Amino acid sequence: MAASIADRLVLAAEVADALRDGRPVVALESTLISHGLPYPQNVEVARASEDAVRAAGAVPATVAIRGGRLLVGLASEDLEALANAPVGTVRKAARPTLAAALADEGWAATTVSATMIAAHAAGVRVFATGGIGGVHRGALGIPGGSGTPTLDVSSDLEELARTPMAVVCAGPKAILDVPVTLEYLETRGVPVVAIGQAELPGFYARSSGIAAPMTVEDVAAAAEIAALHLGLGLGSAILLCAPVPADAALPEDVARGAIEQAIAEAEAGAVRGPALTPWLLSRVADLTEGASIRANTALIVNDARVAGEIAAHLTAHVP
Repeated sequence: MAASIADRLVLAAEVADALRDGRPVVALESTLISHGLPYPQNVEVARASEDAVRAAGAVPATVAIRGGRLLVGLASEDLEALANAPVGTVRKAARPTLAAALADEGWAATTVSATMIAAHAAGVRVFATGGIGGVHRGALGIPGGSGTPTLDVSSDLEELARTPMAVVCAGPKAILDVPVTLEYLETRGVPVVAIGQAELPGFYARSSGIAAPMTVEDVAAAAEIAALHLGLGLGSAILLCAPVPADAALPEDVARGAIEQAIAEAEAGAVRGPALTPWLLSRVADLTEGASIRANTALIVNDARVAGEIAAHLTAHVP
């Protein structure tokens, strides 16, 4: 008989001890290490994120796959090995590809959906990522036009609808159709909450120019509503959106201009499917002369810090 998710889990000793003792734990994804940033920046950001979780009073649990096992918590040498793995040797695991990744003996990095699956199975209630995937522009066709729908919708959204966790991010990735992504999340019962501002964070920029469905004053208030949502047993995640730190943020017009140009170039070059997101992110980095990468790394670490604070609050106030 095939092993269950629980049978595939391998918890780092520190993570297992924290969960047993009722101490706060924050899950972190690993695709930013293998697919998001170049070496050594990838491992530096991964370690900085773990340090930020610790500074907030929680235990970090970076999730990855190796040798058919879901690793919840990576040792320092594992982070280094994953960050330094030859290009093309690390799979990208999401819900649709999780079984294939576990069937392989090599490394696989976990996206939002695979990280949530492993973390929830381990008993971790809080997860930090940079930005969630969502509905790509053109996924539903061109309103009023004749564009053919691509149906390019990230599995992140379905995972948020089916796995109860508090997920901290800097909003949907700005290359997406953000209004439609918000509509999708509403339809699937996923609350979206902006922390400390009325507008949804714009990933690279502090604001997206789009009103947030809900807003709370600070991290403590975000943790309180997350505790209530999870306690009600509604079955979905709650998305808590923290803006990129001001000193690393791109001006809203600069971010929007670079994104629009990158999307136009992708359409002209017929870049589609799984190649689209990494291509767009790389092109935006070129157009902003690396400023988008600086914003991206800053928001990743900031999200980890906020998630650590929320996890600590949940542990202190929720049995």
